[in-house]
Amino acid sequence: MKGFKRNNQLLSLCGLNCGLCPMHIDGYCPGCGGGAGNQSCRIARCSLEHDNLTYCYECSSYPCDKYMKFAKYDSFITHQHYHQDLMKAKDGGIDTYNQEQLEKIDILKIFLEKYNDGRKKSFYCLAVNLLELEELKSLIKQIETNSKLSALTKKEQAKYVFDLFQDLAKQHSLILKLNKKSKRLARVTNLRVFLLYN
Repeated sequence: MKGFKRNNQLLSLCGLNCGLCPMHIDGYCPGCGGGAGNQSCRIARCSLEHDNLTYCYECSSYPCDKYMKFAKYDSFITHQHYHQDLMKAKDGGIDTYNQEQLEKIDILKIFLEKYNDGRKKSFYCLAVNLLELEELKSLIKQIETNSKLSALTKKEQAKYVFDLFQDLAKQHSLILKLNKKSKRLARVTNLRVFLLYN
């Protein structure tokens, strides 16, 4: 978005973990406020209208109606925990939060390099985003100590890891699937945004 710049490209101003987004990983988006390729966003526009706030929680109106409606559907990255993640960053400090995200990015790279059958990138991005760091570390350890895994094909390994993630997600009542708008609803929304800003 023109004129919208931020120093922290790992955590968006609303609480999305940009470093775990497939668009960011593939180089299509530099992260929130990162310059060329940065996605247009009504929350970013709102920030510009409110003295270019760094994080939404700095606003006296937080959490406003615009912010809360933002969570209804996912984009390329899950919006399920954006409010909770933003509060975690606020309470624990941005540097501490970013350090945790860097560790999650390293773990995500392991899953993408070793256990991706070519169809699991979005799934792994979503799972690593929603699960806690310590759970992910335990999962990696469980996978890497499984002596039978090396005998499996790449596709079988990916299925094994996928099932482990699903079992862990069930324990937390998480659904590891992006909640996307229907194509018809997305077209209507895009038309409204176009008319609003043109």
